[in-house]
Amino acid sequence: MAKSQDAKKNVKKEAQKSAKEKKAEKREKKAKKG
Repeated sequence: MAKSQDAKKNVKKEAQKSAKEKKAEKREKKAKKG
């Protein structure tokens, strides 16, 4: 049980990271164009 719960927490954390990374990439692209 504990291991499966930890795995779910890690997946959620990774999902939030990917969303932030996508936003960061968009900012970098805009900065290069600007």
